[in-house]
Amino acid sequence: MLDPDDRTEHEDPERMPDGVPHGIVGLTLLFSVILALLIAVMFLSGGGVGKLAGFVICLIAIPALVNTLTRKAERDRDHAHPSR
Repeated sequence: MLDPDDRTEHEDPERMPDGVPHGIVGLTLLFSVILALLIAVMFLSGGGVGKLAGFVICLIAIPALVNTLTRKAERDRDHAHPSR
């Protein structure tokens, strides 16, 4: 068994082992919380129009957010040192 402190000369300590840029994980959390709060406020404060607008935002914003962050993750991913 290898000691975790015993790295080979080819091991890159800056490599993100999960393959997802850590900045993308943070952005996903931030935008997801903001979007959830916005929709919750719309559902709680609005009548029928507010609920309908919240539903429409869910249908449009969530796929747009996922698509945008997926493209950014692909651009920022370390292609020279892919995850194992």
